[in-house]
Amino acid sequence: MGSASRAPGLENSGPDIKGQAPEIQVAGLLKHYRQGLLRRTRVEAVKGISFELAKGQVFGLIGPDGAGKTSVLQILAGVLRAQGGKASVSGIDVLSDPEKVKPLLGYMPQGIGLNLYDTLSVAENIEFFRQLRQVPDIHYFENRDRLLEMTRLAPFLDRAAGKLSGGMRQKLALICTLIHLPDILLLDEPTTGVDPISRRDFWAIIHDLVSSRGVTVLMTTAYMDEAERCHQVALMHQGEIIAEGTPEALERGLEGKLLALSGPDPRQLVASLQDMPGVESVAMFGSRVHVLSSGAGEALQQTIEQESAIVIDDIHPVRPQLEDVFVHQLLMGASQPEGGDDLVKTHQKVPEKGVGQTSLAIPRLSHYAGNATELSGTLRVDRLSCRFGDFIAVDNVSFSVKAGEIFGLLGPNGAGKTTLIRLLCGLLSASEGKAQVSGLDINQDRQQLRHSIGYMAQRFSLYQDLSVQGNIDLSAGLYGLSRKQYQARAQALVEQLGLAPYQRRLTASLPLGLRQRLALACALLHEPAALFLDEPTSGVDPLARRQFWDIVHLLTREFGVCVVVSTHYMDEAEHCDRLGLMQAGKLVVSGTPAALATQAQAEHGPMLVVEADDYRGAYDLIRQHIPAAMLFGRRIQWQSTAADVDLPRVRELLLNNSFRADVSVQALSMEDTFISFMKGG
Repeated sequence: MGSASRAPGLENSGPDIKGQAPEIQVAGLLKHYRQGLLRRTRVEAVKGISFELAKGQVFGLIGPDGAGKTSVLQILAGVLRAQGGKASVSGIDVLSDPEKVKPLLGYMPQGIGLNLYDTLSVAENIEFFRQLRQVPDIHYFENRDRLLEMTRLAPFLDRAAGKLSGGMRQKLALICTLIHLPDILLLDEPTTGVDPISRRDFWAIIHDLVSSRGVTVLMTTAYMDEAERCHQVALMHQGEIIAEGTPEALERGLEGKLLALSGPDPRQLVASLQDMPGVESVAMFGSRVHVLSSGAGEALQQTIEQESAIVIDDIHPVRPQLEDVFVHQLLMGASQPEGGDDLVKTHQKVPEKGVGQTSLAIPRLSHYAGNATELSGTLRVDRLSCRFGDFIAVDNVSFSVKAGEIFGLLGPNGAGKTTLIRLLCGLLSASEGKAQVSGLDINQDRQQLRHSIGYMAQRFSLYQDLSVQGNIDLSAGLYGLSRKQYQARAQALVEQLGLAPYQRRLTASLPLGLRQRLALACALLHEPAALFLDEPTSGVDPLARRQFWDIVHLLTREFGVCVVVSTHYMDEAEHCDRLGLMQAGKLVVSGTPAALATQAQAEHGPMLVVEADDYRGAYDLIRQHIPAAMLFGRRIQWQSTAADVDLPRVRELLLNNSFRADVSVQALSMEDTFISFMKGG
């Protein structure tokens, strides 16, 4: 039972679908829509998918925007009609009798608190849903008090829902969904746009309900890292399930194949790997390069050094994430993992290449070459503040970014990240302090500043009723580019960002990944020395995200552009050279991702992880002694300031109660690091 080995039988932990009738069953489900002015365009949203859920299981439909996840949930909730296939919930045929299933469900639609009434208070919203669901007094008050305690919303009963933060709104929406204590929850992207602290609170509530009441949860998300919290996942792309299984089993199919390499020049390293036999995908992560390869690390290193004369400083395997699995399935097709894992279901059909399916080849952006020596993107921020009346949105913030550096801003909703970026772009006026971008003062040199920076807003801000080319033409006019400058740059960007096939397409018809590349093309058209990106990849598919970051690395490494980016994706922090963690308008701490993780672990301890055969029983036992313990899918984990005491104590506790379990110490993830600083441990 030591920390080095996995306990026997852990692979089969969790609900057993084979041993009981499925709580939710979907078979060959079909759904299409008609689009366009004359509704002549047929869009296949769901293409004959099948899956099953057992009672007490958390099942995740994981995929980017447009994958078909919401359509599946709406069909199961009885609010959308399917064109074919079968779907049942608790034995009820949803397709033939959708009204009959609605009283059994708690359905939370996509959007931050979309089911709430903003003018009603927290208490009034809960009371409204109580009346809607006709919950008797004997159950209502007990349920409400427990849910308010779990969500920590009791002090805010009189606050209007419209004045709550995004995380608080989602927790109130969850209370309203749960007030009648449904046995089945359908949650549509419940944490999209929610900061990591609120996301963790939200998941703690879900797992507590699953553990204590055996609630069945079907949820959707575009966050690949959230899949780790599910018992079972199905990866969806363009209306199809491309892989299904436990997160552990899916990741195990790539074990030993994902390598991290570092060398003197990561760009040269990437170029040498692009067409190398046995190399499936290449992606830059800061100064490191991640390679998915069919060969061993030693052989790959030898091949690189022989063929490219590049000396590899370090090469070692890294743990695959579900994003790596997703990319693998799309690039190579869904083949059964070696060894035939019975906890993984794959689909042999390879998704068609087309809109939204991108190559991982890194573009050259050659139009920048002539100005490479002229770019001097630097940023200096000195005690910058911004007030709106009595509210301080940005509070005495200071930092600097060098040319060719990526600086990431991480923080909960309302931390001030977007306000800070808008200040640095000259879109807002500073109340106090000063800042310079490439030597230009953000308050005094606004006109020049706007011609020296590129800005991608948090929400897509181009004109959806214009074509791709129309938006590029408009941007060129706004930046005052000459015809000679514009034609050369625009054509190069369109070709090198993969937009050439879509120049005549309406922007509204593009998938999110291509729209983001169009927004980036417009932001780069005037060759800015500094680039500001406000949550640029939210909802974008993993392939498009990787290419987007490859472009950002290219701009910084080869052309000296300085980049400031805000994100809620914790794994994207690894792309940044340095991070600044913000809370309540203040810059709490800054440093490299590795340095911040080391500091957080030194101050607040590492993560203790328990993997038990009976994980629910083990969780109930551990929580009696360690209230901070959380369920994380099948794992139980908590950050411990006394790991040397907790580790033997928990091992003995589990052994004395006849639990088969593996207890280990793990380094903090970036999400753990972030939460450590935000909560002070």
